[in-house]
Amino acid sequence: MANQVTFTLADEEATLALGAALAKVLSAQCEQTGNRALCINLEGDLGAGKTTMTRGLLRALGHEGTVKSPTYTLVESYEPKGPQMVIYHFDLYRLMDPEELELMGIRDYFARRGICLIEWPDRGHGLLPDPDLTVAIKHESEGRTVTVSSTLLSSEQLNTIAASAG
Repeated sequence: MANQVTFTLADEEATLALGAALAKVLSAQCEQTGNRALCINLEGDLGAGKTTMTRGLLRALGHEGTVKSPTYTLVESYEPKGPQMVIYHFDLYRLMDPEELELMGIRDYFARRGICLIEWPDRGHGLLPDPDLTVAIKHESEGRTVTVSSTLLSSEQLNTIAASAG
């Protein structure tokens, strides 16, 4: 059964802080998972803040370059200066058929230590592993409502993430 927490993000800075809080917890989890990438689903409408949150996560792990949405390339990879892992940022919005993931070798991305952040995971249904964590971001009239659910993290860890972002 998944643990879950819901909270509000006031602005872009809070969204970046959410990414940083996730980076701290997920990098520690990567050390315990061996040679398997964590699967993190990012859900939300266009412009909800999925890539902004990813930028916060990558910056917290030591990445200094630009972070862009891989809308046209499907995936961008990052090897932060800090922990020994690779981060893959997928955007499956333009995916026409989940089988395209098979052709690009999707299983290989999950076969080494790291984190796979997946925007629009529903487009890869049937070929993606079950998520270790899901971040759902929803536009509100003021700010964003975020629900983080996880089979990997404890309620206490999720509450710490929420407090760090809020």
